[in-house]
Amino acid sequence: MSTGLHAFGLGIAETNNQNNIIDVFFPDPMVDLGADAASALNGVSGIVNSAELADIAENARQAGLDGVSALASRLSDSDKSIVAVNLQDNEAPGSVAEAYLKLHLLSHRRVRPHGTNLDGIFQLLPNVAWTSEGAVDLHELPERQLTARLQGRIIEVASVDKFPKMTNYVVPNGVRIAHTARVRLGAYLGEGTTVMHEGFINFNAGAEGPSMVEGRISAGVMVGAGSDLGGGCSTMGTLSGGGNIIISVGSECLIGANAGLGIPLGDRCTIEAGLFVTAGTKVTILDGARRPVETVSARDLSGRSDLLFRRNSTSGAVECLTNKSSIELNNMLHDNN
Repeated sequence: MSTGLHAFGLGIAETNNQNNIIDVFFPDPMVDLGADAASALNGVSGIVNSAELADIAENARQAGLDGVSALASRLSDSDKSIVAVNLQDNEAPGSVAEAYLKLHLLSHRRVRPHGTNLDGIFQLLPNVAWTSEGAVDLHELPERQLTARLQGRIIEVASVDKFPKMTNYVVPNGVRIAHTARVRLGAYLGEGTTVMHEGFINFNAGAEGPSMVEGRISAGVMVGAGSDLGGGCSTMGTLSGGGNIIISVGSECLIGANAGLGIPLGDRCTIEAGLFVTAGTKVTILDGARRPVETVSARDLSGRSDLLFRRNSTSGAVECLTNKSSIELNNMLHDNN
């Protein structure tokens, strides 16, 4: 569905021996340029040569897009493949370059998760070897490795995946990431977000910040400001069992260590350590005196605030009571200066 989103990016593309693009680095992607600026860049798309880059630089200068103009001039001297992507609306990506622009928009905080259409992106992106020498087509990797060995070098293969790690493309300001391989390009990290060694953030997912992430934020999940995800906890996403339900975590929430979430949470909610709450989990509602009132499915509590989910240590039943005293976060843990 089109929403009128306009985005533009000039990037450095990596291609294989068939001249197919396998990844693109967009240093300064732009969104919502305005009618005049968008008009100046209309029709610019695909791999561009130095003459076309000169035209982009001049048109951008006249439209007041000094950053685009300067970048186009700088890239014109490169011997790498330079690609321009001009998205006129918010339709699903139709090429690898368009997919990479959308992922960059997320990690640059130009759009939020679910703010750009990523339908079909998983099938569109090629599986790539991410190496110490950049992206390498898997079919070309053995020859590259042999050539490197003959030259006395070793090509380090960090991963084989469709998505690279975010920090090879963008490092947002005001964040801490203990293990960079655990944050994919397309993740959204708000200022003040800390991702510890076992934390993981998928594409089209993220945290508003300040947040402490020691668990898994699956694709499609957004975590609100001031919330913490304890060690080993997990959020179900659209790619991991959540179906079409958009799982989210509100502000000032706490998901305990080794706990899990399969419903949207409102603000100031807590799930105790070790408890996994899915949509079908039977939950006993307790009143102010901690007496059972009724039993419902957890999906009936989706989006509600001030809830504490716990397991009765005697009966094993999952219980829910009001959690009016929201968690107080340790400011020292969230200080990223």
